[in-house]
Amino acid sequence: MSQRILIVDDAAFMRMMIKDILIKNGFEVVGEAQDGAEAVEKYKDHKPDLVTMDITMPEKDGITALKEIKQINPEAIIIMCSAMGQQAMVIDAIQAGAKDFIVKPFQADRVIEAIQKALG
Repeated sequence: MSQRILIVDDAAFMRMMIKDILIKNGFEVVGEAQDGAEAVEKYKDHKPDLVTMDITMPEKDGITALKEIKQINPEAIIIMCSAMGQQAMVIDAIQAGAKDFIVKPFQADRVIEAIQKALG
């Protein structure tokens, strides 16, 4: 059974890039969200195996959404996506329970490596 993934990013272009990488590598994308609030709702609806979560988003940022998802399911596997120069936020995210992080612009092999490692 393929691993089910939820993609969260406020930029449709970034969601499309990640989705493309995942589908080409045999993962199932169960949903997409454009902000943290939508991410939490879609997480409840779809119960994905893994979430890719952008850090900086309107409405509710990725770290806040990460913490809320971890309250729903402490075992949730979340990989943060950050732009260069967001080290402090990445550290906050890891401390809040993120499994890993990938840096934009995405490199397909790094995305897949992080996801496979996180899924163990």
